[in-house]
Amino acid sequence: MRAVENAAKVQIPTNARLVRNLLHGAQFQHDHIVHFYHLHALDWVDIISALKADPKKTAVLAANVSFDSKGGVKYFKEVQQRVQTFVDSGQLGPFNNAYWGHSAYKLPPEANLMAVAHYIEALRLQARTVRMHALLGAKNPHLQAMTVGGVTCVRDLNADRLSEFLYLWKETQKFIKNVYVPDLLAIASFYKDWGGIGGTTNFLAWGEFPQSDKEPESLYMPRGVIFKRDLANVQAADQQKVTEDVTRAWYEKGQARHPFEGETRPVQKNPGYQPDKGQYSWFKAPRYDGNPCEVGPLARVLVAYGKGHKDVKALVDSTLKTLGIPAAALFSTLGRTAARALETQAIGGVMEGWITELIENIKKGDNKTFQSYEMPDKARGVGLNDVPRGALGHWINIEGKKIKNYQYVVPSTWNLGPRDEKGNLGPVEEALIGTPVADPKRPLEILRTVHSFDPCIACGVHVIDPDSNEVYKIKVL
Repeated sequence: MRAVENAAKVQIPTNARLVRNLLHGAQFQHDHIVHFYHLHALDWVDIISALKADPKKTAVLAANVSFDSKGGVKYFKEVQQRVQTFVDSGQLGPFNNAYWGHSAYKLPPEANLMAVAHYIEALRLQARTVRMHALLGAKNPHLQAMTVGGVTCVRDLNADRLSEFLYLWKETQKFIKNVYVPDLLAIASFYKDWGGIGGTTNFLAWGEFPQSDKEPESLYMPRGVIFKRDLANVQAADQQKVTEDVTRAWYEKGQARHPFEGETRPVQKNPGYQPDKGQYSWFKAPRYDGNPCEVGPLARVLVAYGKGHKDVKALVDSTLKTLGIPAAALFSTLGRTAARALETQAIGGVMEGWITELIENIKKGDNKTFQSYEMPDKARGVGLNDVPRGALGHWINIEGKKIKNYQYVVPSTWNLGPRDEKGNLGPVEEALIGTPVADPKRPLEILRTVHSFDPCIACGVHVIDPDSNEVYKIKVL
C-alpha cells in the first residue's frame, strides 16, 4: 500500500493513519508476546525441571517477580499437575521435541514452574490481544481493512468497537508491564553471560508509526542505520543504498541490484549445499551500502536509543541497571530478546494517545478514512516500514497503469541472507560464530540465537515449482 501510495502521490487522511498505527501496534503486542512465551522461552526454561519445584516457594517467587501473576500455592500445584500429566502420558504436546535436562539450562525449578504457568497465561492473553485486529481489521495477520488510500473500516469506528479496543489494549498492557517484562528480567538474571554471545555489527531500521504526515521525521520508532556498533553516530537510512547480492544464493549469477531493478531467476539445476564453494541458500543477501545489517527489535531499539528517544532510553537504562550489565551487552542474543520486550512496552504505551485522538476526531464528525486516487500511467514507488520481525521494504515499477516489476526485501532476508560476493557473512551467520555448544547432538545454544531473530523462512523465499524450478508467474485479470 505504501509503495503504491508513494507512486501515486497519495496522502492518506489522519484517521486512516491512526487506524493503521493502532492495527500495526496491536500486531507488535501480539507477535512479541507469542514469540517470547511460545517460540523462544523454552530455549531458556526447562519444563521437566518444573516438576521438582516447591509450589509454595514458586508462589513467593511469583509474588516478588510478576505483579499480576495469578499466583497462589494451589494455582502452581495445578499447573505442576498438568505438566506431570503430559509427562506421564509420554506426550508432551506443545512442550515436545526439546532438550529437557540440558546442562545449559540455569533456572531453578521454582523459576521454571513460574515460567510454565505464565506460558499458559500468555496463551489465553494472546487470544484476547489478537481480537484488537478483528475489531478494526477483520482478520489476523492478513488484515482486510487496509487499502491503498487509507482504510475501509469507517463503519467500525463507533463507540462500542473503539471502547472494546481500548479495553483489550489495557488488558494487554497490564500483562506486558506486570508479567512479560518482569519475566524477562527474572530469566535474564540467570543468563547474563549471554550478553556476550550472539551479537552482530551493523543495524538497520526503516522506522514505524508516523505521528503526522511528515515521514520519517515523525516516526515514533525512528529510521536509521548503525555501523560497527557506534551508537553515538546513528546515520540517516536511505533506501537507494539497498542492494541484493545473489553470489551465494541459488539464483542465476549477476551483479548486486537495487530492488527497483531486482530479478528472481532461480538456477535451472540446483547444485546442492556448497557453503565453501558457491551457492547454498534460497535467500538473497541484502546489503545496505555494501554492508550486511541486522534488522528487528534490537535494531529498532538501538537506533532509538542512539537517537536519545525518551521512552526507549528510559526503558533500556532501567533494564541495564536492574541486571547490572553494561550497554555493550545489548549487542547479543540477550540484548535482542530484551529489546523485543522493551519495544513492546514502549509501543503499547503510545497507543492510548492514538485511540484517544481517533475517538475525538469521530466525535467532531471527522469520519474521513480514505483518499481517492488515480493509478499513474508510469511511476515508481517505495514503501518502507518496520514490522515485528524488522525492516520491510517494497519497491514497485508501474507502466501502463499496471505492475511491471515488484520486489520486496523482508526482515528474514536481511537476517538470514548468506555471504555476499566479498565473503561478508549474513547477520545470523555472524551471530553464531563463537557460540559455546555443550552437546553438539543437542545444540540448544544454537537455537537460542537463531530463535532470537524470530526467523521466517517462508517470508523470504519466492514460490518455486519443485519439479521444474520455475518461478510461478501469476497474471491477474
